[in-house]
Amino acid sequence: MAETFQFEIVTPAKLVLAEEAELVILPGGAGDFGVLPGHAALLSTLRPGTIEIRDKALKVLRQFFVEGGFAEVTPERCAVLAEEAMPVAEIGRDDAEARLKRAHDALMLANTLGVRTEAERDVRAAEAMLAAVESYEKGAMRGH
Repeated sequence: MAETFQFEIVTPAKLVLAEEAELVILPGGAGDFGVLPGHAALLSTLRPGTIEIRDKALKVLRQFFVEGGFAEVTPERCAVLAEEAMPVAEIGRDDAEARLKRAHDALMLANTLGVRTEAERDVRAAEAMLAAVESYEKGAMRGH
């Protein structure tokens, strides 16, 4: 069996990442799940959260925040199609906190069901982004 698989993160704007991976943890719609080489084929929704690329010893190598999307997994490949994706290391705490404040403000002003639903989605994404930053900061302090 292969020791790695092709892992890609794609947004509507660009190819964010394409590399070989040993283990990837994804924020699935029904909960986090891991992908290893030879994984059974599946298609899953993704909720806002952090994708972790790990080595065989489970050490976190890289983290990416995704706002949601889909993951297509085959035994040789895992492709993430995300609305938004960025390395967690590049997200500033101030930016994440400002995004959360804007999302909460928009939710407070929502006056129709459609606007409220969109605002609630934005709040969930902003909360997940801030949680990703906080988790990254804690990991950086203890050296992962």
